Amino acid sequence: MRDRGFEPDFSAAARAQVARLPDAAPLDRRRDLRNLPWCSIDNDDSRDLDQLSVAQPSAGGVLILVAIADVDALVASDSPVDAHAAHNTTTVYTGAQIFPMLPERLSTDLTSLNPDADRAAIVVEYAVEPDGSIGRSDVYQALVRNRAQLAYPSVGGWLEGTGPMPPAIGKVPGLEENLRRQDDAAQALKERRHELGALTLSTVEARAVFEDDTLRDLAEPQHNRATELIEDFMIAANGVVARFLASKRQSSLRRVVRVPAKWPRIVDLAAQGGHRLPATPDPVALEEWLTGRRADDPAHFPDLSLSVVKLLGRGEYIVERAGEPATGHFGLAVQDYTHSTAPNRRFPDLVAQRSVKAALAQQAAPYTDGELASIAARCTEREDAANKVERLVRKAAAALLLQGQIGERFDGVVTGASEKGTWVRVRRPPVEGRLEGGGEGLDVGDRVRVKLLRTDPARGFIDFGRV
Repeated sequence: MRDRGFEPDFSAAARAQVARLPDAAPLDRRRDLRNLPWCSIDNDDSRDLDQLSVAQPSAGGVLILVAIADVDALVASDSPVDAHAAHNTTTVYTGAQIFPMLPERLSTDLTSLNPDADRAAIVVEYAVEPDGSIGRSDVYQALVRNRAQLAYPSVGGWLEGTGPMPPAIGKVPGLEENLRRQDDAAQALKERRHELGALTLSTVEARAVFEDDTLRDLAEPQHNRATELIEDFMIAANGVVARFLASKRQSSLRRVVRVPAKWPRIVDLAAQGGHRLPATPDPVALEEWLTGRRADDPAHFPDLSLSVVKLLGRGEYIVERAGEPATGHFGLAVQDYTHSTAPNRRFPDLVAQRSVKAALAQQAAPYTDGELASIAARCTEREDAANKVERLVRKAAAALLLQGQIGERFDGVVTGASEKGTWVRVRRPPVEGRLEGGGEGLDVGDRVRVKLLRTDPARGFIDFGRV
């Protein structure tokens, strides 16, 4: 963490600030929506709950309400806690330890939307029409109460018909029906987005599994209907917030993925499988090819997805000034997109929250365009640094697990090729390593057969030789 410029620990001033906090944020002057069957769906071990969701009937469609934890209510701008958040800009999740952006008394308690606790929230409300388009929308402050803390694996299995209904759902009157309604709305949103060119991608980031202090395995997170539900709701909510701020003539941070400069290499990848993509970037055509490849070869689709992700280029934060055209997000096929739904763990979301609250109060914007530009650059750079920390810990864990497999052979796919070297990812276990020699002429997406030469867990090194 320190090597990458992070502050792993909170300052004495930040700890003192948290110690002085009241036991709850102010709850007055908000709509009281505690009676609704709100629920959270997250990872099994998540303790920093940023959002809740609920569905209500609407003329011709469904009204979705997403409640976002009001972190700003307890974290004042320019305070010591805010300074730490602005420095790190993100929670860093490693298999061995989590380094939260906010002190745990906030992120897992006072500003977490925990079960059976009254919480201040920003609610993003939008109508999902039968065709999956978004109709009327609104943003406001409210008082909410989480009725059930649910997890992706069990909810996903239940929605897909492969598992029983989680007991927590049955304990809340009306929640079973409400979740079915939420699922229908999410599927409509998803179908609409993919018709417009949102990309179907399935990358694998293995997670270290510990028993006490012993590393036992690398687990691959599973994607299911529950993860899709939350993803689609958050994409829609982030779009609503972006448009809300634009309507108030406020500049805002936007999350963008630009039109890919390496499109010709994506065209080459498709051509290797007999598919022709247009010469100019076309997300609808790309999505059609990806959907077909997933159906034809699901086992190797994560490899293809990873190659496409690398070629699309990274996401970044930019400032969209009031009145200027939006850059858009190529991968999601949306023009208006910000990050606003995870203020406990991402600083851009806290910035967006402050902008929303200022607009609701008809106050001046809390940040100048220059300040937003500095924040955008910082958050983009810190996200890249956090990815490197997390990747190094994953590679250290993988190197540790592979120590007994020196000399074994694996099927792999090239994930990086430059003057600095060639990197290959193998599927079982899902790890990435450097190719020692034999990388000439290889490019991202090429399949290779490799042999494990050596590992160095202390440095996270895994070295392969080409067979």
